[in-house]
Amino acid sequence: MSVSKARLTVYFQEPFWIGLYQREEEDGCRVCKITFGGEPRDQEVLDYLLAHWRELKFSPPMAGELPPDRAVNPKRARREARKAVQPVGTGTKAQQALQLQREQLKAERKAISKEQKEAQRERKLALRQEKRREKHKGH
Repeated sequence: MSVSKARLTVYFQEPFWIGLYQREEEDGCRVCKITFGGEPRDQEVLDYLLAHWRELKFSPPMAGELPPDRAVNPKRARREARKAVQPVGTGTKAQQALQLQREQLKAERKAISKEQKEAQRERKLALRQEKRREKHKGH
């Protein structure tokens, strides 16, 4: 049986509201960053997730263990909920996952850019050679 947990944290990071969606599965933790404009209401966040579910780009899975399910004392649960609401930012695991995702996207962009530059160089070379042939013909 596969166990998976999801957590969405919405916080304000100047000048936008950011949603940090974490999925914890058996193979590790995956993170996706969602940027909202103004302060989103709960219903807007839910509508966004339902409408754009397939378009979300998650980071590759990071190794990590899922904590075992256990009964939580109600006072502790209240304390943890209050702590989760405090504007502390993102957890280190989430930050690392986002950084890994950024690096992979950067590498992809760099590879595409390199291919485009190489194609442009080849086009210019072909054009120069064609001009040289035309001059050589002596029209």
